[in-house]
Amino acid sequence: MNRFEPRPLAPGEAKIEYLDGEFRVLKPGPFVLCAVTAQQIPLEELRYWDVDLQEAYSTPQAKLERLGRGDVRL
Repeated sequence: MNRFEPRPLAPGEAKIEYLDGEFRVLKPGPFVLCAVTAQQIPLEELRYWDVDLQEAYSTPQAKLERLGRGDVRL
């Protein structure tokens, strides 16, 4: 399954396996949580994640903060 295929929505957070360039939905849900901000990210808007850490990020800045480079401006 890729991010463009329709999926049934269940209440609560989705469980995702993050892959290179795509992700796999393991447990359906309408959103995932940002690993830095705990903000809900709708699956349709999920653009940033880390394959090695298996974490989602709401913005590129959140990813930089997670890497300890939060002072870098985009």
